Amino acid sequence: CIRNIKSKNKDFLKHMPSRDTMFLVALSFAYFAKALSGSYMKSTITQLERRFDIPSYLIGVIDGSFEIGNLLVIAFVSYFGAKLHRPKIIAVGCILMSIGTFIIALPHFIIGRYEYETSVRWVVNSTLNPSPCPVGSPADQTQAGKLPQVPATGCESESNLSMWIYVLLGNVLRGIGETPVQPLGISYIDDFATEENAALYVGCVQTISVVGPVFGYLLGSLCAKIYVDIGFVKMETITITPADARWVGAWWLGYLIAGVITLLSAIPFWFLPRSIPISGPRVPEKCTPEQTSFIKESPLLKHKYPADDHTSFIEMAKDFFPTLRTLLAHPVYLIYLCVTIIQLNSLIGMVTYKPKYIEQHFRQSASKANFLMGVINIPAVALGMFSGGLLMKRLKLNIMGAARFAFGTSLIGYILSLFFFAMSCENAKVAGVTLSLDAISYDKHSVFTACNSDCFCSSSDWDPVCGENGITYVSPCLAGCTTSAGSGKNTVFSNCSCVGVAGNFTASTGQCPQKDDCDRMFPYFLALSVITSFIISLGGTPGYMLLIRCIKPQLKSLALGFHALATRTLAGIPAPIYFGAIIDTTCLKWGQKRCGGIGACRIYNTTAYRIAYLGLTLSLRTISFIICIPGFILLSRQLKKEERSGIHGALTNGGTELEALRKEEFVISNSEQTQHTSDNSTDRQTRL
Repeated sequence: CIRNIKSKNKDFLKHMPSRDTMFLVALSFAYFAKALSGSYMKSTITQLERRFDIPSYLIGVIDGSFEIGNLLVIAFVSYFGAKLHRPKIIAVGCILMSIGTFIIALPHFIIGRYEYETSVRWVVNSTLNPSPCPVGSPADQTQAGKLPQVPATGCESESNLSMWIYVLLGNVLRGIGETPVQPLGISYIDDFATEENAALYVGCVQTISVVGPVFGYLLGSLCAKIYVDIGFVKMETITITPADARWVGAWWLGYLIAGVITLLSAIPFWFLPRSIPISGPRVPEKCTPEQTSFIKESPLLKHKYPADDHTSFIEMAKDFFPTLRTLLAHPVYLIYLCVTIIQLNSLIGMVTYKPKYIEQHFRQSASKANFLMGVINIPAVALGMFSGGLLMKRLKLNIMGAARFAFGTSLIGYILSLFFFAMSCENAKVAGVTLSLDAISYDKHSVFTACNSDCFCSSSDWDPVCGENGITYVSPCLAGCTTSAGSGKNTVFSNCSCVGVAGNFTASTGQCPQKDDCDRMFPYFLALSVITSFIISLGGTPGYMLLIRCIKPQLKSLALGFHALATRTLAGIPAPIYFGAIIDTTCLKWGQKRCGGIGACRIYNTTAYRIAYLGLTLSLRTISFIICIPGFILLSRQLKKEERSGIHGALTNGGTELEALRKEEFVISNSEQTQHTSDNSTDRQTRL
């Protein structure tokens, strides 16, 4: 019976998933959760701008606050975490990420209902609509020819709009929680995986981390269709559509969902061991001199701080700065660091504002822009990263081969990206903003002209209407409309003196749909975006493995952590801010806060937006290619130097081993002679 039970237990254990597989699955899910919440943050950029009435550069500050959280703890977590229980530290990080995500959604439940500027009212039990063109006495007119700006009711609660600070603080906490996931998780995988499988495992994890944004952007697309105050207001009273520049979706709902998913990702790590024994040989029997030099002092052979060696905190702290100095003295690592910082400045700025670029330049809704990012663009990146890891394993690329592969794919993607400049769209036709209402005021593009002189209108309002002439007007008042019929989205304005179409002077709510070459250009933009994303992401995994393999195993966790620290500090934090500030300079019409002050931008100059957005992205990548040249030279020199030292070491070790073999042969021959002598004496005694 005992033998049967033991055999059954052995069979059961064989069919159980191994601990390394469990950790790989758990880490992949954690990567998925953090990528989902991070991409959802980027999908809600325009929603947060409109909800809190803030410009793009402030959104860049909020987005960069995630990296600030990383900056606070990443160096110490990477260094000390490698010597502690890594899975449990990752679990604590996932819990902190979840709490931060919930804090981001908190302002929605504190501030009041969303109010947008509109002259359309939902009138109950009445057929009489207020005139969009108020006519007052001269005493009511100010010197500027506008209606006096009366402070809106509820102005004392304007400070509630500063609730975006809660979003910033929640994002900082997300950044703190995300810190241990990447450096400790990747180093843990590289410790238990064999060399030939390490690249494939890292490729799998990175691929899952790119699949997360697919669902993040799809979640953003779904929530952008739902009105922000769903369940608290009657939807028939809402006079705007998701395509309107004033529309705000249910941004808070996605953060609640992302927070729950992140919380679930923390559970598996509590049940994983501190370290996993490696099955199979870590280093192949036959190593090239290059492999010997770059993978020497293997963790199997020597651990500076073994997993079961509880080194004191003071001892580890004293060794921190000398270890960091050794790492920064590595020339190839420094060049790699500079290149990736500049490349990530370009990448982060581009990805952060790409949905907004699609919205503004190609006049798509936020929901559609997020949907296209999730369904078309992100899968191409995931496929490229997985293919890059697979190609690296199939082609058996060495250090130099991985560097050349990553550089080549990035260069091809750069060349293809130049064609984005040719995919241009004209500005939307908005009277007084992009078009002139009057030949006299062409240069100023003034919204006031003779056709609306009888109406006392505010130039700061943004309540667009579409005239029968296909031109958008900033408001019904500035279109010269005197009467209106219907209510809500079905309101029709009539007697609009500025429209002037052969007896038909009507206008409807919302901007005019622009049907021009831009619609035909948009599919080509999407196709080229998919191709360039795939090609560039092919070099992601080889480039990452270059970072891991160009340093000693003892410095691996610190190198990954410091790399993440530097890139987040010098790329993740500033890139969204200065990209947003440059995009703000292309704004043509700013919104107005209830109590005065500039709010969110309503319409951009699409030509200036395209040049600023694409020009800044490609300029940064050009600089990174120039820095790669000395990097290749230094890497080649170091490989040659290590090869020579490896050959010299092999000869020295070979001479030592030959001498040892000679001594062993001498000892064996002596023992054989002694045994032969003893045998002869035994024979003599036997004969006697």
